[in-house]
Amino acid sequence: MKFDFSLILASLPKIAQGVGLTLQLLMLALAIGSSLGLFSYFLRGTPMLVQIFLVYYGLSQFESVRNSALWPILREPYWCAVIALSLNCAAYTSEILRGGIQAVDNGLHEAGRALGMSPSQRFLHVTAPIAFRLALPAYGNEIISLLKGTSLVSLITLSDITGVARDIVSRTFAPYEIFISAALVYLCITWCLQFGMRQLEHRFSRYVRK
Repeated sequence: MKFDFSLILASLPKIAQGVGLTLQLLMLALAIGSSLGLFSYFLRGTPMLVQIFLVYYGLSQFESVRNSALWPILREPYWCAVIALSLNCAAYTSEILRGGIQAVDNGLHEAGRALGMSPSQRFLHVTAPIAFRLALPAYGNEIISLLKGTSLVSLITLSDITGVARDIVSRTFAPYEIFISAALVYLCITWCLQFGMRQLEHRFSRYVRK
């Protein structure tokens, strides 16, 4: 088949009409992506209590938020706590998963490619299972850290374990006994979570144990 240079010259002006949209999408994606990256860095670099206060007290300062359809949700302490805790968890979990994926031996990717596996097949059957196993210990630590972080929601009027304990202390004036009781409850939950994570690690590492 003969290569037609004239077709290239004729097509260039028409293709150039899409340059504006391409650059617009590029700039928007860069702006939004960079903002999300900075947001993730902010979440990982600031105390969870500050984040909870920003969501609960901060968003209500904007009239546009109070007039939006989201206000019935954002004015509730429960949902503000869920949003703040979820965003914090997402920021750390994304880093944990990224570290797990990067830790997968490159030789396994080469082996999958040699077997004729597509990129999606290599990710689903090679990268993801190994990365998940490698990330489990760090992810377990994040779960425990998040559990401890939930105690902060008592400061925005929620009756979690710490909130209930504070309420009892205000009536009994016995902080020592009550907060020891709360600590024991947290310890029990932590032990259960750690036990569950150890079982998962044991299951996913059964093929690599000697």
